[in-house]
Amino acid sequence: MPFQSADQVQTTDKKQYHIGLKPGDLAPYILLCGDPARVDKVASRLTETRPAIAHRDYRTVTGKYEGVPVSVMATGMGPDNTEIALVEIAQIIEKATLIRIGSCGGLQKGVELADLVISTGALRLENTTSFYVDEGFPALAHHEVTHALIGAAKALKYPYHVGITATAPGFYAPQGRAVPKFTPRQADLPQKLEKMGVTNLEMEASALFVLSHLAGFRAGCVCAVYANRHANRFIDEATMQKAESRCIETGLKAITTLAKED
Repeated sequence: MPFQSADQVQTTDKKQYHIGLKPGDLAPYILLCGDPARVDKVASRLTETRPAIAHRDYRTVTGKYEGVPVSVMATGMGPDNTEIALVEIAQIIEKATLIRIGSCGGLQKGVELADLVISTGALRLENTTSFYVDEGFPALAHHEVTHALIGAAKALKYPYHVGITATAPGFYAPQGRAVPKFTPRQADLPQKLEKMGVTNLEMEASALFVLSHLAGFRAGCVCAVYANRHANRFIDEATMQKAESRCIETGLKAITTLAKED
């Protein structure tokens, strides 16, 4: 048996090493989320669903939404997991539109719990993408996807904000959170970002935008606000479910808009 390439690890039918998918397993419109449980919540809104494909941290379901082929994939948390997903997705599909439906912390006054934030671009606080592009390279959402997300949130009458997102490589110190036994080096990071006009803080958007650009994909991001960093308040469970539903519905409606325009 011949050896596989150590650079591009896949089976003979191109099943990818981490995501466990091969050509034909993904629809051209893909929702990405961190939480595997969110995949099932999206899948409950789809028709003609195929059995879930779960491998390592990744879980994927493909079906249709209002007749449009859609996949939803849980990538796990952080830019490193997102990097693996994007690189392997690009090996098995030529054209794709990807929308992150995630959660975030709001940084500006007026960005309230359960609101949505639609990203125009992302500040790269993570370094995963620096292994691909220069530090000054912009992480930009695709304008068509951003426009579709804004239209979807507006049509659904969900409270939303549009702005720049900051992508951190972790949840606690990398986002300026101080917890017992762990003191961040930049405890004032949320305040610094607020002064720069950054709207929200999360862990995946900049990796999604940069790698999608390199792959020739369209990408966008809509996040539900789970933490109000300005007021130091975290969302309660009931409100979280409402916010998550808003995010999912906005992502799906944006896909239907893009599919009609395509």
